[in-house]
Amino acid sequence: MQNFIFMVLEKYSYFGVFFLIFIENIFPPIPSEVILLLSGFMTSYTSLNVMLMIFFASLGSLLGAILLYYIGKILNKDRLKKMVRGKIGKVLFLKEKDIDNADAWFDNKGNKSVFFCRFVPIVRSLISIPAGMSEMPMVKFIVYTFCGSLIWNTVLICLGHTLSDNWSMMLDILDKYKIIAIIIMLCIFVYALYRFYKNKPNN
Repeated sequence: MQNFIFMVLEKYSYFGVFFLIFIENIFPPIPSEVILLLSGFMTSYTSLNVMLMIFFASLGSLLGAILLYYIGKILNKDRLKKMVRGKIGKVLFLKEKDIDNADAWFDNKGNKSVFFCRFVPIVRSLISIPAGMSEMPMVKFIVYTFCGSLIWNTVLICLGHTLSDNWSMMLDILDKYKIIAIIIMLCIFVYALYRFYKNKPNN
């Protein structure tokens, strides 16, 4: 994977990082950490500009997120309610008002979630789908997505540039961060699910 990323970056430079980050947003298992650190590393020995690399990476993040936002918008609240009225709702013990409650929660907490989830592996891509489902205002979505992505991309590209040949050492640290972040998010999800079903009225 690293060799492929390096080849794309070496051949297409700014468009390469834009394309790779765009694809990474749609397919979260692709490691954005490797893409960004390698991009920063390349700026340390070529004429590629750090600021332009950050900009094109952030643009790729934004466009990938917007695509997922519209996928979420297609799977809107009305379609979810229709699904809940069928077998899926019976299996998951969900009702239409549960969809309304989840939508109301995202309306209240969505802005912060879209921003802060940009720093969490895998979740930073998937958060765009509920944002679209809740029809979060596009301007807000773009602002929070771009700002969160800009911070994440800036930190990793600058690290890759600063560490130069030692950029791969940072991958070990980020791998541990990724594992810890995913475990924490899973714990939060399980706890939220527990609270949801515990507080859910029987009728």
